[in-house]
Amino acid sequence: MSKSLRIKLVFIILLIIVLLMTVVLVFLTLRVQGFYTSQFYDQMESVFNETEIVRELRAVASRGDAVSRMDAILRLFSGLLGIDQSTRNYYILDITTAEVLETSNPEKSDRINVTPNILSAMMGEDAYAEGSSRAEYMDVAVPITVEGGAGFVVYIVDNKQTVSNLNAEIMTLILEAVLIGFVIAVAIILIVSKALLSPIQGMTKAAEAMADGDFSRKIKVDSNDEIGILAETFNDMAMQIETMLEELKNAERIRREFVANVSHELRTPLTSIRTYAETISDTKGIPQDTEEEFLRVIINECDRMTKIVSDLLVLSRLDSGTGMLTPEWFSIEKAVRDVYAAIALEARNRGHVLNLEIEWKMPMIKGDRARIEQVLMNIISNAVKYTPDGGTIDIYGSRSGNSIIVKVEDSGIGIPLEDLNRVFDRFYRVDKARTRESGGTGLGLSIAKEIVTMHGGTIEIDSTPGVGTVVSVALPIGGGAVAD
Repeated sequence: MSKSLRIKLVFIILLIIVLLMTVVLVFLTLRVQGFYTSQFYDQMESVFNETEIVRELRAVASRGDAVSRMDAILRLFSGLLGIDQSTRNYYILDITTAEVLETSNPEKSDRINVTPNILSAMMGEDAYAEGSSRAEYMDVAVPITVEGGAGFVVYIVDNKQTVSNLNAEIMTLILEAVLIGFVIAVAIILIVSKALLSPIQGMTKAAEAMADGDFSRKIKVDSNDEIGILAETFNDMAMQIETMLEELKNAERIRREFVANVSHELRTPLTSIRTYAETISDTKGIPQDTEEEFLRVIINECDRMTKIVSDLLVLSRLDSGTGMLTPEWFSIEKAVRDVYAAIALEARNRGHVLNLEIEWKMPMIKGDRARIEQVLMNIISNAVKYTPDGGTIDIYGSRSGNSIIVKVEDSGIGIPLEDLNRVFDRFYRVDKARTRESGGTGLGLSIAKEIVTMHGGTIEIDSTPGVGTVVSVALPIGGGAVAD
């Protein structure tokens, strides 16, 4: 990947250099050619119009040795005319036939091509017209006439060899500049690409590692530019994916445990029901009191299954969001007192001391009263169940800032530290045998936590084995998550 990017970068930079140098070459060539052409015609017009050359040529044109005298005058002005024989020459032509009578370069004394400027001069006009830019020459023609219509044409022609040589030099310079630019560009690209592509190489390797399930590899970030931001974003993404996968693994583990627990919890009462039902069906002459006892067991197991299914339905609705809460303003003090009254008889039957202490003038809170009472009933009934007979259970209600705190403290058996973090897991029970005896399903605290969380509150448990357990529920006065 990095090699491909380096090649692409080199190709792009070199293409840019070639394009720029081509534009420069074309621009310079046109400008040089235009400058040289303009200079030629300006120079010729200036010499013939602003010097004595035309007057002197006309003065000798009527003499018998006119051609030789005109040639001498032109040689005298050859410096001003730029005559160099190799690229620029003058010709003395017959005005009627355009025959070459004399030239600055004897080697080029043959008949020349009649150009538009020569034709104009043969008709008696000074000809300084510029030819096509594609023409291979530049020329001017000036008529030198005498009485009777006879005369000569002084013709100056430049073969543009100077321009061609200059353009060739420019092209050579451009090509040398391109080659030097290539070398410099490649060196710069190799240096810059290493800095730019290193994070990308790191991301490539990290992505390959991620594809193999390794999310621990991180990209080293040495800059705060876009590449650095991209690397940081990639690291964050890898961390989030790793976290998400861990959560998915945990969710899958919880799902498997949940399915196993549900199967176990339903299979146990079903087994008991089938066993007792088959005993009643297969045993003849079973005593009446025994049959009634078996039927009571069957009914109790059915009630237990009904409780498990009911709790599962509640959790399912809470998980899916279909078990929506019905928020309203209500007195939390009255809700606590109602739960206290409902559980008081069971507590007295077990010899417990049930105390209630509520702060004066507790404010109204917004929430689903039935669900909040369900949470309180679950917590207090657990305290009653798991506190040995003759124990003490204290219920406190108070305000803390914008929250209401309900605390239930018992002197029960407590919860071991290794189990404390799992008490809110579904079907998790510290003392499984005692829980089944008391009719527990292991779903009560899970439901309580879901309800409290949906109200925007928190539920915490602190426990010491053999000393007791403290459960604290904090609910926002305004309803938190269930507020309109």
